[in-house]
Amino acid sequence: MPLPLVSFVGFFILAGIAWLCSEQRKKVNWKTVLWGCGLQLAIGALVFRAPGARKAFLLLNDAVMALLHASAHGTSFVFGPLAAGPGESGSVGFILAFQVLPVVVFFSALTALLYHFRILQPVVRLFARVFRRLMGISGAEALCGATNIFVGIESALVVRPYLAGMTRSELMMILSAGMATVASSTLGMYVSFLGRIFPQIAGHLISASVISIPAAAVMAKIMVPETDLPATMGTVPPEDASLKRHSAMSAVIEGAGDGVRLAVGIGALLIALLGLLAVADGLLSWVAGKLGAEGRLSFVTVLGWIFVPLTALLGIAPADVLTASRLLGERVILTEVVPYQELADLAATGGVCDPRTVVILSYALCGFAHVASVAIFVGGTAALAPSRRNELALLGCRALVAATLATLMTGCVAGIFSRGEAMLLFPR
Repeated sequence: MPLPLVSFVGFFILAGIAWLCSEQRKKVNWKTVLWGCGLQLAIGALVFRAPGARKAFLLLNDAVMALLHASAHGTSFVFGPLAAGPGESGSVGFILAFQVLPVVVFFSALTALLYHFRILQPVVRLFARVFRRLMGISGAEALCGATNIFVGIESALVVRPYLAGMTRSELMMILSAGMATVASSTLGMYVSFLGRIFPQIAGHLISASVISIPAAAVMAKIMVPETDLPATMGTVPPEDASLKRHSAMSAVIEGAGDGVRLAVGIGALLIALLGLLAVADGLLSWVAGKLGAEGRLSFVTVLGWIFVPLTALLGIAPADVLTASRLLGERVILTEVVPYQELADLAATGGVCDPRTVVILSYALCGFAHVASVAIFVGGTAALAPSRRNELALLGCRALVAATLATLMTGCVAGIFSRGEAMLLFPR
């Protein structure tokens, strides 16, 4: 079977897996599901195949790359030669803390500034109206989902007045969309990993995050169907006036501060998780040795085995399935930062056989679908709606499953339309 056809079949099998995990299979609104699937395929066709979209896509990609280059000025001023990446003059090698995490601070400040000048709000509300009208979800769900294109856990702030009264299905959608997408503040970090081997990666990560919103809606609405009437059904609610900053400088200060907390949080989480994983792997290998197993066994290896059937649904070249499944399994416990860095290394050294694999994995890894996100998104949302804390906690793991399936569905969309032409999808 041709690999794009495998991706197409896998696209619907993933929805079927979500249906098997549904709380109320007979209550699923198939109109929402079908429109959500159709919207993903339409965006994929536009990005990968529409001739008229290529120029706009390249401009968007170049704009992000220009911003990434601009962010290097502040980083190099503060950290000097430590900020120079491999191959650059004066570089001492790759150092994530000095060359990648500062990008998070810059993009967080930029996003806050664009919000202050009301440049992003019209874009967010346009997407929200499209999602609400086509998929038939509530206005609050659509608005929060669209906001995830630019921010992360902060997206719940735009619907804060409605959180306490949301239905169970709406809360599931809020959590799933948050975990299935990436914020603009972290997007720059992934671009810094993959930019050299995948020139159009910035534009593709943006499209992946947009596609993942209807994908998250499909999975959330299948797994926790809507059985009540949401308060904002039929209209996109107005913006919360309390979110407006007093001045441009205060927006930059607050955005940079948020970026620092996020960058430090990412670094601290990687230090903790990688260390704990090493301890757990040591114990697992010790137990396996006592049982007579040879060789070192790790949790990433076990997760990689579990992900093999799901990875095969993406339509990845058979020779790359084991490698790809390991990276997807790795994300579950180590966040998407580590597998993105490994993907870049594998692509640069020939560790993957097919350029199309890099394209598909770039889409499938694009999301906060990992264990740490359950605590981050459940805890952050519960802080805004304390009365729903218990319900949010119960939905957390289901939302992680939904988000994982949503990102894999997004990978299938890339597999359906991408040829992986030398990883330069739209040559100039």
